Amino acid sequence: MSATSLRASQAPRERVRLEVRGTVQGVGFRPFVYRRATALGLAGWVANTPAGVTIEAEGSPTGIAALVREMQRAPPPNARVTSIDSAPLFVRGGALFEIRPSVAMGFATTAVLPDIATCDDCLAETFDPANRRYRYPFTNCTHCGPRYSIVEEIPYDRARTTMRRFPLCPDCRVEYNDPADRRFHAEPNACPLCGPRIALWDGTGTVLAERGAALLNAAEALRRGEIVAVKGVGGFHLLVDARKDAAVGRLRERKHRPEKPLAVMFASLAAAAAEAEIGIAEAKLLMSRERPIVLLRRGAGSVSAAVAPGVPLIGAILPYTPLHHLLMAELGFPVVATSGNRAHEPIVIDEQAALLRLAGIADLFLIDDRPVVRPLDDSVARVVAARPMLLRRGRGYAPARVSDAEAAEPGILALGGHLKAVVALGTPAGVVLSQHLGDLDTPEARDGYDAAVADLVRLHRVTPRAVVRDLHPDYHSTGQASVFGVPTLAVQHHVAHIAACMAEHRLTPPVLGVAWDGNGFGPDGTVWGSEFIHLTRSGWERVAHLRPFRLPGGEAAVREPRRSAIGLLFSAFGRDAFAMTDLAPVAAFAPAEQATLGVMLERGVNAPLTTSAGRLFDAVAALIGLRQRTTYEGQAAAELEGIAVDAMAVGAYEFPILPGGNEKPLIVDWAPALELIIADVRAGAPPGAIAAAFHAGLAAAIAGVAIHIGEPRVVLGGGCFQNARLTEATVMALSSAGMTPYWPQQVPPNDGGLALGQAYWAATMGGV
Repeated sequence: MSATSLRASQAPRERVRLEVRGTVQGVGFRPFVYRRATALGLAGWVANTPAGVTIEAEGSPTGIAALVREMQRAPPPNARVTSIDSAPLFVRGGALFEIRPSVAMGFATTAVLPDIATCDDCLAETFDPANRRYRYPFTNCTHCGPRYSIVEEIPYDRARTTMRRFPLCPDCRVEYNDPADRRFHAEPNACPLCGPRIALWDGTGTVLAERGAALLNAAEALRRGEIVAVKGVGGFHLLVDARKDAAVGRLRERKHRPEKPLAVMFASLAAAAAEAEIGIAEAKLLMSRERPIVLLRRGAGSVSAAVAPGVPLIGAILPYTPLHHLLMAELGFPVVATSGNRAHEPIVIDEQAALLRLAGIADLFLIDDRPVVRPLDDSVARVVAARPMLLRRGRGYAPARVSDAEAAEPGILALGGHLKAVVALGTPAGVVLSQHLGDLDTPEARDGYDAAVADLVRLHRVTPRAVVRDLHPDYHSTGQASVFGVPTLAVQHHVAHIAACMAEHRLTPPVLGVAWDGNGFGPDGTVWGSEFIHLTRSGWERVAHLRPFRLPGGEAAVREPRRSAIGLLFSAFGRDAFAMTDLAPVAAFAPAEQATLGVMLERGVNAPLTTSAGRLFDAVAALIGLRQRTTYEGQAAAELEGIAVDAMAVGAYEFPILPGGNEKPLIVDWAPALELIIADVRAGAPPGAIAAAFHAGLAAAIAGVAIHIGEPRVVLGGGCFQNARLTEATVMALSSAGMTPYWPQQVPPNDGGLALGQAYWAATMGGV
C-alpha cells in the first residue's frame, strides 16, 4: 500500500444526520445538496420529508462542515434555511451520494413555496426557435414555476402535485435525472410533448383551437375588443384591451364592477413606465419573483381612464408565466387583467366551472388541462415611506411564513375577520398565512373560506388545539370557531391589527398601537375605528380615540359618505346641521329624508355611535363634494388621498387632544377641523388643499397622542394606513417627535392581517 493511500485510509471520517428546516422544497435544494456533497467527496443521501430535508452525510469533518456552511450561507436562490440540526451516526462506509425517494410520514413543518415568476433562463428558452420548448406556455425549472397552486400533499414531489397527471417524456426524464441540469428534480418539469396543453373554447365549451393556434386566436379576439377568460397558475383572469373605453366599459357592466380600479398587465417594465411613474422600489416589486400588482402614480398614456376612474393610481402587473409572456408579446398593448369571478365570489380555478360562473362575462376561454389545487388571487402592493407594503397577500407570497416559531404556538388556528379574509395556522416552524380569501358576503365566498381553512389544516398536518376569532358575534368566521370542538378565544379587532404588525416586526410589549380603519366591534357595544391602544405584558388598554359621532342608517353609511357627513354635522351643530344646505351632503338629501335622519340621530335609532377614522375620511370626502355614494369599499378615502396636493405650505387642520375624564380615554376632537373645512369649502378653497390639510392634521394628532402617552415605540395598523399620504406623514411626525414608528409591510395593514395578529396575541398573551 502506498503512503498516500495509507494516509487516506487513516483520515478521520464521520457520519451525521442533518435535519434542514425552512423553505427547502420546490427550490432545487436536494439537487444543490447532491452537487455540493459530491464535490466535497461525501457519501450518503438526501430526501424530502414533511418537516423539510433530511441528509445523511459521511466523510471528512471538514467536508461535512463545508456542506453545512454552504447550506446556511449560499443556498439556492429561492431557498431559506431557518435551522439545521445535526446528530452523529455510526460510520457506514461507501462512496456514493444519492437523492432518495421522499418520506411521507411525520408532521408537515416544512414551508410550502409560493408560485414563482418565470426565470430569465426559461423565458429565453420560450422565445428561442431552436429550443424544444419554443413558445411552450408551461416552461419552468427548479428556479421558477408553479408550486403552491399545484401541491396536493407534503413533502413536495411530482407524485403529490397535479403534475402527476403528466408522465415525463424521455427527454424531460433525462433532464430530471441529470445532476448537472437546471431541471434536476424540477417537479413541474414539462415540455410540449408530455406536459399540459392549452385550448380556446367558446361559451359552450366547444374547442375552437388548440396549442399555439389557441393563443393566436385569443390574441386576435382581444384585438377585437372581446373579453377573454385566461386560466393562470392560480385561476382565471378576465382580459380585455385596456386602451378601449368601450371594451373596459363592457367588462365593468358584465362584472357589475362600475368603478373599482382594474389591474393592467404590461408586456415589460418599459411598457409600464410609459404609462406611470416608476421608482427604484416600484421597479424591484414589479420585477420580483412574486410579481404582485403594484400601485403606481399614473401618467399620460394609452390606457383608458375607465380602468381606474377617480384615482391617480394604476395597478400595474408584469407577466409571470410563459403563457402571459407569449400573449403579451403577441399583442403589443396593455390589457386589463382582473380576477376571473363575479362580484364577491372566489376566483374560478376550474375550466368547467368557468363556463358556468363566467357565463355572460367572458366571450372566450383560454384554458389548460393542468388542475389548480387552490384559488390564488394576484397579490397587491405599493411603496409607502420608501418601503414595499403588501395590501393583498396572494399568489407569489402565500403561504410563506411571516413569523418564526418564537411568535407562534403549534395548533393555534386563527380565523381572521369578515372582509379580506385570511386564515393563520401556528406550526412548529412558525405562523403560516393562507392566501387572500376575499369578503365573506356570499354563500360561494363562505364555502371557499371553509374549504381554505380545511385545506390549510390538512396540508400542514396540524390538528387545531385552540381557535381564535374576532370579537364580532355575527361574522361567518366567528361561527366557524365552534366547528373544531376545541377551546376558542376572541381577540378584539383593533388589538389584532396592532398584534399583526408586532408579529411582523418581532416586537414584544410594551408598545402604543394606533389602529385606524372603517369599523371593528368594540367591547362597549359601539363601532370602534380610531383606537390608540397601550399594550403591555399584562394586557391592553384603550387610551385614546376620535370624538364619537353617530352613523344614521348604520351599515348604509358605509356605502353613503353623505350619511357620515350628516352624522358629523349633527354631532357638532345639532338640528342646525340641516340648515347648511350649501354643503353637498346636506343638499344630497330631500327635506323629508332630512327629517327622518334628524329623528334617527336625536333618538339614536339605527344610528350607532362610532369612532371610525374611515367614516371620518368618508365625511370629509362628502363635505368637499368629492363623493356622496360609493360603489366599493374605501372609495371615498382613496379619492380623498388622491386629490391631496403636495404643496408644503398648505398647513394642517387642528385636532386638539382633550381629556376623557374619570380616567377615560383621551379624545381627539375633530370639531375645530370640521369648522375650518366648512369655512374653506364656503370660501372656495381647492379640494386638494383641504384634503392635504386634513391628512396633515391627523398625522400631527397621532404624534400628539403618542407624546402624551409617552410610549416610545408606536405601531400602526388598520386599513386607513393603506393610505400612503397618511402613513408617510404619520411616520415623519412620530420620528420628528423622537418616537420609533413601525408600520405593516409584509402583512397587509387591512383585515388581511387580522389572522396573524390573532394568532400572535393568543400565543403571547391569550393563554391558550
